[in-house]
Amino acid sequence: MGSYVPGPLQIFVSCVCFVFEVVVVVCAFRAKVLRRYLPLILYVTASAVIDILRYRILYSCGFTSQEYIYFYYYSDALLTVVLYLALISLFVHVFKELNAEKYVIFGACLLLAGTALFSYLVIQQSSSMLVTHFVVELSQNLYFVGLVLTYVLWGAILKLRETRAQLVQLVLSLGIYFSLLAANYAIRNLYPPVSSIAIDLLQFLGCFLPIAWSYAFYRVPKDARLEPATLAVHAR
Repeated sequence: MGSYVPGPLQIFVSCVCFVFEVVVVVCAFRAKVLRRYLPLILYVTASAVIDILRYRILYSCGFTSQEYIYFYYYSDALLTVVLYLALISLFVHVFKELNAEKYVIFGACLLLAGTALFSYLVIQQSSSMLVTHFVVELSQNLYFVGLVLTYVLWGAILKLRETRAQLVQLVLSLGIYFSLLAANYAIRNLYPPVSSIAIDLLQFLGCFLPIAWSYAFYRVPKDARLEPATLAVHAR
């Protein structure tokens, strides 16, 4: 089976994404927030490692090989779950002052289990590749759940008048990221003729979070606070 070789642009985008994933970790360490936002750091670290492994399998086995296809979808599901946990950790930060962390964690586990059960029920009639279909369905459903939860979290930030600038920046970045993914998914389903272009754009979208989080950790002091008027501008 012939190997698929990515074009120069794809390689460049992948390298940029990988560099910024490393930058996120370095900037978090420099800002002394590594422990505070550990789930986010674990996500970008896992993403960087998986990027390397994907390219290794891609060059060794080819784009259409079973090894690459299986690894791509299973690793994507793993990253989606880790990103979900990173999002929940931001919920914990927001609701910590209300001593509601236990309720947030319990609700997050319940929602994750419910999403997994729903994903299984959707694909249980599949007679072949049941597990693969499950991880694909789970990834898609968790992205949708993540989108809804991010807007819920943003509403909580406004309601509770959360002013920690770095935290607000991280949540806002997630909201934009999930919104872009949702728009991409909608375009692929509503306009099939341009679905190939939308799929190619996914690689560019993957760079957004590392770049946004690098900025948050590098430019925004960990103890900086937003003025209420500034927070209202972000909400628009």
